[in-house]
Amino acid sequence: MIVILHNIRSVFNVASIFRTADGVGVEKIYLTGITPGPLDKFGKMRGDFTKVSLGSEKSIEWEQVSSTVKLLKRLKNEGCEIWAVEQHAKSVPYHSVGLLRSGGSKTCLVMGSEVNGLPQSVLSIADKILEIPMKGSKESLNVAIAFGIVVYHLKYC
Repeated sequence: MIVILHNIRSVFNVASIFRTADGVGVEKIYLTGITPGPLDKFGKMRGDFTKVSLGSEKSIEWEQVSSTVKLLKRLKNEGCEIWAVEQHAKSVPYHSVGLLRSGGSKTCLVMGSEVNGLPQSVLSIADKILEIPMKGSKESLNVAIAFGIVVYHLKYC
């Protein structure tokens, strides 16, 4: 599985996603837009990142990419299925999607901004849009928590 983190602002959320991605065996993480990476602007490891990631940035291949749309189109042309996590009129509950099995097409899971989610330009490329049902008064979960719920379901349920 490949993961794309689009315009996620919080370094702590990104680092937490790295740690969870390592635990589930994600192949690669792409950081797009304003999503912060493990390195600061001087190319040194960020202490705030590594405190949360616990070194998972060393065990997962990662890359910063400027254009999410161009990346998604390239991955789709390479045979990846694009699955976005977002509340949308065309979304389906994440638990309605079955287990990812090796040997099939590669899956790319796209997570979006904590505030704005994923833009229509990304959603229009997605093969599936997954949603976590919400029963309370809040409309969404923290992006790192949402990632953990969805990625573990896709890998093990």
